[in-house]
Amino acid sequence: MAVARDDRRTVFLDKDGTLIDDLPYNVDPRRVRFAPGARDGVRLLAGAGYRLIIATNQAGIARGYFTELQLRAVERHLASEVEALGGRLDGFLFCPHLPDGVNEFAMDCECRKPAPGLIRRAVEELGVRTDRAWFVGDTWMDVLAGRRGGCRTIMVGPEARDASSLPEDRQPEFAVRDLLDAARVILAADAGATS
Repeated sequence: MAVARDDRRTVFLDKDGTLIDDLPYNVDPRRVRFAPGARDGVRLLAGAGYRLIIATNQAGIARGYFTELQLRAVERHLASEVEALGGRLDGFLFCPHLPDGVNEFAMDCECRKPAPGLIRRAVEELGVRTDRAWFVGDTWMDVLAGRRGGCRTIMVGPEARDASSLPEDRQPEFAVRDLLDAARVILAADAGATS
């Protein structure tokens, strides 16, 4: 059952390579490190009242590398870290699927980015208004999922340097160095939209 729409502004964050350093298939909270600029970016967004929702592909579950329970330990750790920065993690949405996986999660789905299923889930379960939402990620898959889900998009990290050379549907509205720069863009764009 869908919940009431929530008018607060929202930022969807890709997890690996955007919010935290990309350490493939890591589910050990002790090895989690925020990506450059991410702590300050979270502080800035939290201070401005944005809802923060992680939306991430986690094919390691379908590959049998780790379990949902192990991933939930990372979720709890990140929620605690975000809270320490003055924010709140309103959602931790993940896709555990992969067509060539080795267990019950081996399937095609509508939630694996670049599909917009995680965003649609946030709309239904958390009342997110996509016309008041941004998607920040470090790959074209994040951008395409965000665009398909009705969000404005920002690409961060090394791939952002070449964002203008991507096919048009994979190009973000903004391409910047890191989450701090993305937060500054979001605040400036939304301030301009309300003035």
